[in-house]
Amino acid sequence: MGTVGKALDLLDLFTRAEPHMGLSQLARASGLNKATCHRLLTELESRGLLEQVGSAREYRLGPAVLRLSALREAAVPTREAAMPTLRRLAESTGETAHLSHLVAGRLQTLGFAYATHSGVKVMMEDADFLPFDATASGAAVLAFHPDPESLVNAVADRSALENRIAATREKGWAETVSTFEKDVHSLAVPLFDAKGACTGALAVAAAAPRMTPDLHATITRDLAVAGAEITGLWGGQVPDTLDRLWKGAAR
Repeated sequence: MGTVGKALDLLDLFTRAEPHMGLSQLARASGLNKATCHRLLTELESRGLLEQVGSAREYRLGPAVLRLSALREAAVPTREAAMPTLRRLAESTGETAHLSHLVAGRLQTLGFAYATHSGVKVMMEDADFLPFDATASGAAVLAFHPDPESLVNAVADRSALENRIAATREKGWAETVSTFEKDVHSLAVPLFDAKGACTGALAVAAAAPRMTPDLHATITRDLAVAGAEITGLWGGQVPDTLDRLWKGAAR
């Protein structure tokens, strides 16, 4: 891996749970020696992508990230374009709705919405990476990606994953129960770009004990409608076979 790749991998280590990290922590997490890690961090800091704060001089994401994010959203509206649909989906189902985007071969949470009338909800984290083999969102992407093997390496139960992918292609939506988080029942549909390539997923996550047949039917129906709407907002096109499945579910 080149120097640029190593530097960008350091940025990926920052999360909502770990917004501040010291040199030693970053070196351990990245597998780099301290001298190399410090050199890369210094370069990122000089470009405003990182900054040091506090008496411990820990690193956090810098203001240049905001500029890049704003430029991307202005040029290719993605998150903000989808948020109204995401909020309506959360309200109509009464559950947590979340959106993920395929970024450099990984599935990253792009946004989420909670139902205002639901006291108990599945909680989400911004910018989390979702595992392909343990989430409904991951299965939705794998089922409609041209090269799913390129996205998945070691899998504990490949047979179960292959069955999930096959079922997703047949039904038009993916489903998991307690595979990523205990007692969470999730359903998801893939999203597409203008060339018809799968570029992410839209999902609804509910507490498993609350998933009744009626709620399940509501979620699959509303996911189909919302998935088509967000794909359209992104300038995308739903493949014909999937479009027919979604229209059937939306009736």
